[in-house]
Amino acid sequence: MNSCLLAGTHCKPIPSGLVHMPNDSPVPPADFEALRLHLARLRHEQGWSYNELSARSGVARSALVYLENGQPNRNPPRPATRGSIETWYKIARAFDVPLGDLLAPLYGPEGL
Repeated sequence: MNSCLLAGTHCKPIPSGLVHMPNDSPVPPADFEALRLHLARLRHEQGWSYNELSARSGVARSALVYLENGQPNRNPPRPATRGSIETWYKIARAFDVPLGDLLAPLYGPEGL
């Protein structure tokens, strides 16, 4: 099966767990643990509680707890939530940082 999304683009087989990029360079899996740690660090640097960040971002407190801890407190066997792009955008606005800067830890220091 051809995994190319661009018409006329020659595709090479893609190793499992990687995403095809038009320039044929694979993208490593996203590091959501690094993103959670980054969110916690930003919140602590500001001295904000979950309630404060919730008020500033418009994101529910429970959603912030889930994002930062990786799993909901009430049902630990559920998979970790990763949040929507809208949620991360609201959080970035609350911290007054560009969305790309907030999400940068997903792909390590080199980025994409």
